[in-house]
Amino acid sequence: MTGRPFEPGEPVLLIDRKSRRYLFDLASGREFHTHTGVIAHDEIIGAPEGSRLRSTRGSTFLALRPTLADAVLKMPRGAQVIYPKDIGPILMLADIFAGARVLEAGIGSGALSMALLRAGAVVTGYERREDFCARARANVERFCEPEALERYRTEVRDVYEGIDETGLDRVVLDLPEPWQVVPHASVALRPGGILLAYTPSIVQVQRLRRALDDSPFDLHETVEVLQRGWHVEGDAVRPNHRMVAHTGFLTVSRLIEQ
Repeated sequence: MTGRPFEPGEPVLLIDRKSRRYLFDLASGREFHTHTGVIAHDEIIGAPEGSRLRSTRGSTFLALRPTLADAVLKMPRGAQVIYPKDIGPILMLADIFAGARVLEAGIGSGALSMALLRAGAVVTGYERREDFCARARANVERFCEPEALERYRTEVRDVYEGIDETGLDRVVLDLPEPWQVVPHASVALRPGGILLAYTPSIVQVQRLRRALDDSPFDLHETVEVLQRGWHVEGDAVRPNHRMVAHTGFLTVSRLIEQ
């Protein structure tokens, strides 16, 4: 059995023998250039996923469709993205489900938007910067199925000034001052709805938790996710010398009273 052939216009991930990764969109007539040689896009188009291709200088590359993690780490961005190690726990802690009505504020480059949409959520995104908003939509269009855009609406606006939507299932925040959103979220969410905030600093967590304590929210929880890989080669097994440690804190709470 062979993989589905690559088509013009879709993204492809090339991985070389040193595990270096290159992400680009396929287009007839173009070429992929590195210091180890050139591969014509036309050699990739029509080839099945998982093919091994040879450059003009004899280097071998493995051709795959990018995973969401590949897309998040390699896609064009202006704002700092939420890393894959945090995106997975966000989906679980916020209990994202197919059809969930989610307000995402601070959409940045759209990394979390893509994960929410792939989980089947209906997402409204608030973003103060028009250029970030446009980049997020472009990334969603590039890396998600076409139907995802039908469940994705973005607005250039400041969530600190209020939330128009009501009856929301979830509010997910990636903002410097999430405590400013707590009063708005308490009105916009349905009873039992969940608020989740991603914050790099523990001082931000403290201010957010104080605001939650003085609000109709309850069952607060703050966690930090650390990721350590392992080197496994024959009998040589040990933790990697480097790990992805602190990136941010995840604070989650549920609306109990109105």
